[in-house]
Amino acid sequence: MLQARVIEEKFSSLYKAGKIVGGVYVGRGQEAFSVAHALYLDRSKGDVYGPVIRDQAGRLAFGESIIDGARTYFGSVRGPMRGRDGNIHRGRPKEGLPAMISHLGSLLPVINGMLMARRFRGETGFVGAVSSGDGGTSTGAFHEGLNQAAVEKLPLVVAVANNQFAYSTPTERQYACENLVDRAAGYGVEGYVCDGTDLSDCLKVFELAVQRARSGKGPQMVVGKLLRLSGHGEHDDARYVPDQLRAEGAGRDCIAVATEKVLSEQLMSEKELSDMRAEIQQEVEAEISKAQNEPPPSPVDEKWRAFSGTSLSSGE
Repeated sequence: MLQARVIEEKFSSLYKAGKIVGGVYVGRGQEAFSVAHALYLDRSKGDVYGPVIRDQAGRLAFGESIIDGARTYFGSVRGPMRGRDGNIHRGRPKEGLPAMISHLGSLLPVINGMLMARRFRGETGFVGAVSSGDGGTSTGAFHEGLNQAAVEKLPLVVAVANNQFAYSTPTERQYACENLVDRAAGYGVEGYVCDGTDLSDCLKVFELAVQRARSGKGPQMVVGKLLRLSGHGEHDDARYVPDQLRAEGAGRDCIAVATEKVLSEQLMSEKELSDMRAEIQQEVEAEISKAQNEPPPSPVDEKWRAFSGTSLSSGE
């Protein structure tokens, strides 16, 4: 969680200084929910993870390196997308980490396809995880994907970060049900609610959801109540968020909550936490500096074919 916060603080600073082209979207306030979603996945078992724009913490928990994110933001030819794609559209599909899709909700059927492919190959014991915000649950792709997952009884864990706004549209203008988890029953999916600001609660719920999906119980949907502690992106000042909502429980900073728990239960000292942050800061600075000094793809020398690993003869 802390590593994700430090990385995104650096990206935000570089964006505001004009050093990053394109948008920067951070998961400030959603790190606990994101990291818990990915922490119980196991890449060695064939698990797959479909993150969205606020899932830096989940990406790290799943095993993405800091340098992959840095290289993509700076368009390095050495990054996973070789400098060819937008700065948040990064992934390594062969390693179970597909690139996110800007049309939120659309990644759910993609993860379904990856799970179906594993099933067709005769593999077992794997789990897929995919993220969405509250707004993404209103899209047609999300509906069709969750319905398909339920019918096929896919081992899927869907995390819905209910951060109270789809960009600037409040939840009362998005859906009429009392709670988004109510939708799970309509699909024949097991649903859970957790406090997205409380790491302990997130870990407990996601551990159960991943275990049930892996044991053949079909799709699981986890809804976390929290608040996006930033704008939709770093270009957005979020002035539409009422002060009263920020002051409520959903507006707590999950890292502050976790820090308080760690200190009160004497799991770590203040000095140990301070040293940890300093160590993370040093590592992040080094990786970002490395990526900044790497070349972009050459417009002359790069082979701009859309086919991966395919040798095309002249004229094809």
